[in-house]
Amino acid sequence: MQHDTAVSTGIRIRPGAEGDLERLTEIYNHYVLGTPVTFDIEPVSAGDRGQWLADHPPTGRHRLLVAAQEGTVLGYATSSALRPKRAYETSVETSVYLAPEHTGRGVGALLYRALFDALAQEDVHRAYAAVTQPNEASMRLHERFGFRPAGVHREVGRKFGTYWDVAWLEKALTAP
Repeated sequence: MQHDTAVSTGIRIRPGAEGDLERLTEIYNHYVLGTPVTFDIEPVSAGDRGQWLADHPPTGRHRLLVAAQEGTVLGYATSSALRPKRAYETSVETSVYLAPEHTGRGVGALLYRALFDALAQEDVHRAYAAVTQPNEASMRLHERFGFRPAGVHREVGRKFGTYWDVAWLEKALTAP
């Protein structure tokens, strides 16, 4: 239902491109500066994210999808390498970041649906997500897409003078 609502409002999901970097960085930095959602402490620049963009091509296991409406990027979803060792290559870590004014409107679900549809065509066995606690909205989104608890790292990161727990979630994917 949220998918139909979002589509009727002209939201389109597409691969991220170099021209999106400024907006993607702005969205990410909102979470860097004001939330414990990411453990980056200092804002990043669009220039710093060039390699990140290159690591998420339009095809393959590691993707960057953006949700755009009337030329404005509303948010993005990624699938990234879980760990650098080759035996991990069929596992990905996924994440969704939305512009704060576009949360709670089904955009995250649209992005995840498109991401998992794309990954269904790739040699990916498992998806993982790390969710700083508490974060009810993110937990609900991941549960909706079939993620299940895989463990909690207690007080694994310190940000804003507080130690934060991170819940790890996993989802089985069917490789082609």
